[in-house]
Amino acid sequence: MIGRRGLMAASAAAVAAPSVVSAQGGAQRSLRVIPQANLTSVDPVWTTAVVTRNHAFMIYDQLCAQDSSGAIKPQMVEGWTVADDQLTWTFTLREGLAFHDGEKVLAKDAVASIKRWARRDPFMQVLSAGVAEVEAMDDRRFRFRLHRPVPLLTMALGQTQFPCFIMPERIASTDAFTQIRETVGSGPFKFVPGEWNPGQRAVWAKNEAYVPRQEAVDGLAGGRRPNIDRVEWTIITDPATSANAMMQGEQDYWEYPLHDLLPLMRRNREMVVQQRLLDGTYGVCRFNTLQPPFNNPAIRRAVAMAVDQRDYLRSVAGNDPDGWGVCEGVFTCGTALANESGSEVLKTRNIERAKAALAAAGYNGEKVVLIAPGDYPQINALSLVTADILTRMGMNLEVISTDWGTLVQRRASKEPVERGGWSIIHTTSSGQSLALPVYHLFLRANAANAWFGWPDEPEIERLRGEWVQTGDPAESRRIAEQLNAKAMESMYYIPLGFYWQPSAWRRNVTGVFRAPATVFWNIGKA
Repeated sequence: MIGRRGLMAASAAAVAAPSVVSAQGGAQRSLRVIPQANLTSVDPVWTTAVVTRNHAFMIYDQLCAQDSSGAIKPQMVEGWTVADDQLTWTFTLREGLAFHDGEKVLAKDAVASIKRWARRDPFMQVLSAGVAEVEAMDDRRFRFRLHRPVPLLTMALGQTQFPCFIMPERIASTDAFTQIRETVGSGPFKFVPGEWNPGQRAVWAKNEAYVPRQEAVDGLAGGRRPNIDRVEWTIITDPATSANAMMQGEQDYWEYPLHDLLPLMRRNREMVVQQRLLDGTYGVCRFNTLQPPFNNPAIRRAVAMAVDQRDYLRSVAGNDPDGWGVCEGVFTCGTALANESGSEVLKTRNIERAKAALAAAGYNGEKVVLIAPGDYPQINALSLVTADILTRMGMNLEVISTDWGTLVQRRASKEPVERGGWSIIHTTSSGQSLALPVYHLFLRANAANAWFGWPDEPEIERLRGEWVQTGDPAESRRIAEQLNAKAMESMYYIPLGFYWQPSAWRRNVTGVFRAPATVFWNIGKA
């Protein structure tokens, strides 16, 4: 992690230098982006990495999508009908949909894509008991036949956290636990595999054949228009170098600028620094519950007793309290289900009590491997705060510094640490993704099908299923409080609060709009 003073010194010259007008020709028709992280997997079903999801939003389309209010709207479909008994939902694809290889998008492609996605999506896993079959009726129509009413079906299909992207049937037939390598979608941009060099560069080209919806864009819904010929991602791991490239006009858009550098960039008249994401960014400390020592919930709780969310948030977003907020529960603060039932453990904030609890839990010096992504400053900062806590608690800690792409690959390993496994990782998520039990990725606790760390808590799963069935707000709240209490008891992940993550772009970049995810449709250059 680069120190604050070092960053200031490295960037001062860049602020003082005169801004450079964007180059003519190709650069004028290309959006040059510094992404949040390195793109190492192009399969948005195999991994939940946000950088892969951002890639997928360019090349794939969704059947339906969320607008800025969270409402679900038709996207690839004209609409849907529901039978009087609520047991059959029929969807009709709109005209003009074609994959990048020229083949028409057919109902059978949608069905295969839904089935592959449903095997990995936490939301659809909860609903799956109510689904009898998904089947194509003809080229444009497909239907869900249900055992019982599933009122949240379109919310699952149109969610942002783990989107149901549509692929050709031949690709979507790949097992959900096997990475796909072929990147054929029907979205506004085409991936250019020949220009993909993981760790350095990735490129997408405008899909000239894309037919957008006619509605204005609203969140992730509406007309997704490719207004630029190329989107070029350049991986720059040094924040000071990134800031300099932005202020000199060598790059156009920086997805996650380091907070230390925001004041410097705001003083440059050719730069815009704004909060583009609709929600705060929530930090997560995740334990591997399969391997010692964190297969012991008492040891996980001991670590949580030493956590002070304010330390984590200041490490990322600085001392301005308007830039972050403590949130000591599993649900997004400020939403209907937010509560702190059982969260007293996170209010301990005491290293000595944590050490005593660790000894009482029977910790016997087992090795702890914490993987920190040195090229992802925000998540790296969270990781180093935890490393400091574990060191002060006296745990046998090894910190492995690697790049984010390698971390994304390694976190899938269930092996012991001696054979390339891991003990603790960190990540972040949007507030929208943590608001409801059905798509709360880190709350899911269904063992081998859970998110990395693989917690096995049948009571959590029972409560999630119960929440789906209730339509009563008071009952929904009661279940949410039970879920929070049970998650705090098991402590398979530690919530670390939230911070606001602005983006930065050159003033000649047009059409930037607020959304629940970083997308590049409708953006152009003056």
